[in-house]
Amino acid sequence: MILDAISALNDKNGCNKSAISKYMEIKYSDLLPSHWSLLTAHLAGMKDSGSLLFIKNNYFMPGSDAPPKRGRGRPPKPKPVLPPGTVLPPRRPRGRPSKPKDPLAAAVANDPLSNVLNISSDLVMFSFLEC
Repeated sequence: MILDAISALNDKNGCNKSAISKYMEIKYSDLLPSHWSLLTAHLAGMKDSGSLLFIKNNYFMPGSDAPPKRGRGRPPKPKPVLPPGTVLPPRRPRGRPSKPKDPLAAAVANDPLSNVLNISSDLVMFSFLEC
């Protein structure tokens, strides 16, 4: 019934749910009172199965005249075709690169003698100031 209504209405922009419902009410006078909810459920099922296309609140029969279905968001960029045997460089890691570490500073910080030298220089300065 739904496919008959869409093909009979033959609108190039597709048919919305209310147009399909009005056509069915005119052609089939003995419809149930829950006609609208049944139509909604059947349209959703046909849309999920692929027998109908749903674009901009209009239903289309799939075919050459219907516009192609697009996903959400921006379409991905086309990837360039590489000749065979091309080796790609490794991808750059995410985030900010770490600071270069100074090996000399790390060695001095872990050296126990450097702490002794700092203490003795403080004592020399203290004794120099007393004089």
